[in-house]
Amino acid sequence: MIHVPILRWGKPYQSLETTVVEHFATGEPVAEVSAATAGMVKRDLRKAARARAALREFSPAELAECARKAADLYMNGDLPIGDDVQTPNDFVRQQSATSGLPEAMCRANMDKLKFVLENLEEVLAALTRGLDLDTFARGWGDENGLLRSYQVQSPVVGMVLPSNSPGVHTLWMPILPLQVGLVMKPGSQEPWTPWRMSQALIAAGIPAEGIALYPGGHDVGGAILETCDRSLIFGGPQTIEQYAGDPRVQVHGPGFSKILIGDDVVDDWEQHLDLMVESVLLNGGRSCINCSSIWASRNTREIAAALAERLGPVNALPHDHPDAAIAAFTVPGQAKAISEQIDSMLASPAVEEATAATRDGERLVDEDRYGFVRPTVVRCDSPEAPLANSEYMFPFVSVVECEQDAMLRHIGPTLVGTAITGDEGFRGQLLESPEIDRLNFGPIPTTRLNWLQPHEGNIVDFLYRARAFQQA
Repeated sequence: MIHVPILRWGKPYQSLETTVVEHFATGEPVAEVSAATAGMVKRDLRKAARARAALREFSPAELAECARKAADLYMNGDLPIGDDVQTPNDFVRQQSATSGLPEAMCRANMDKLKFVLENLEEVLAALTRGLDLDTFARGWGDENGLLRSYQVQSPVVGMVLPSNSPGVHTLWMPILPLQVGLVMKPGSQEPWTPWRMSQALIAAGIPAEGIALYPGGHDVGGAILETCDRSLIFGGPQTIEQYAGDPRVQVHGPGFSKILIGDDVVDDWEQHLDLMVESVLLNGGRSCINCSSIWASRNTREIAAALAERLGPVNALPHDHPDAAIAAFTVPGQAKAISEQIDSMLASPAVEEATAATRDGERLVDEDRYGFVRPTVVRCDSPEAPLANSEYMFPFVSVVECEQDAMLRHIGPTLVGTAITGDEGFRGQLLESPEIDRLNFGPIPTTRLNWLQPHEGNIVDFLYRARAFQQA
């Protein structure tokens, strides 16, 4: 059986404690994974300064070039994993087998990560607003005729990673070229992406001492967050609340991404149906950038019905089927619990399910070890209705009826907001709204990101503090 080691500053380490990750459908062992401990993490992080020192032996431009070379290795190379070698096809099969994500989506996410690695110099130029990266390496430089200093806030960044979608790994790619090390705890069901990317980066010339990878339990994630001066964590509302007041931790939670249709175009909603379907369905609805609600002042029943015609027939297919469009919930009982929660909220007269009439069979496809929740479209007659502002890890969308002038009072935190309107007054209000992180004007799917812009917070601003600087 394949073994996934711990990576202690670039050196593979096989621990006595291991866990076995199983195929979500068959229960067959897929890999044995070494389990780190909190004590190991804390001991190793005493040497965090060495990781940054190793990276500082290279310029940011050289590190970005290594990342560009790593893109091809990640996508096409045969890379080491323990005592074995992993081909790209092995990677896709293993990732799908343990995460429940269809193999076709695993390949699509590989393309996404490859693109970002190949274009890191352009991404960094956008994140730094065109500042010469050597300014960060040197600690000071000339910015528009003024001397400025940028002070790194931590020699390494801790990452407590999820298992739901490999796309989140795009967030940490710019870190290494900024000469800051990586300390990662992979998701329990998805150790594959951080391991493979680490091996590709090291093979491409990134100093191995700059990367650490610690599979393990919650105590490992806690040790990383406690010990690193800068960390990223992914989780739900409880995680957001727990770390909301900690400036050392950047929290990435549910996106609650939305499409807002202005009164000036709401009667032409049919022109944008494809955009709505893509925003809800892409990547199996697992991403924080998937649209979870569509807001309009009228025609909401018609919009919901049209979406249901497209999404309701989508069925659960085997994970290796090329047309599989939804992912499995790999925790036994999880799919059933989600479907039952939706049913309980549908008891309200303010909510109606549109997909009930278009779906052949039940919403829940429940097996002994796993389950699927098929795409679900509900219509809410007001923003106060149950499910009006809910998010799930499958293609779920609520179509919410709300007057245009009340939308921004009710939408709540929104990672991606696509506003389909030509109303300049409404656009001005959207630009002023503190609730929307990424704002799209016009018919742009919420899932269509511009990688030359920050996804959720600017990682450069998080890692480096700008300060006044003078030199005689």
